[in-house]
Amino acid sequence: MKYNAKVYVSLKKGYSDPEGETAANALRGLGYTVDDVRASKAYEVSFQAEDRETAEAVLDEMCRRLLTNPTKDDYSFEIREV
Repeated sequence: MKYNAKVYVSLKKGYSDPEGETAANALRGLGYTVDDVRASKAYEVSFQAEDRETAEAVLDEMCRRLLTNPTKDDYSFEIREV
């Protein structure tokens, strides 16, 4: 079966986020009341797997092995069969 997934990667709490801080400051400069902005990345992945359980396990492995740095990144994903 073919699956499409979206993987969302963000920095764990406590890690400096210069991109998010810059965006927050810019929004404040435009007059918006902003407490915090955190930057994140999103990946779209299309792949084959036998079933949904296997697809989720494979995608989780992709995240841990390449798409994220487990030391500093959190991630989540959405997956759907196509």
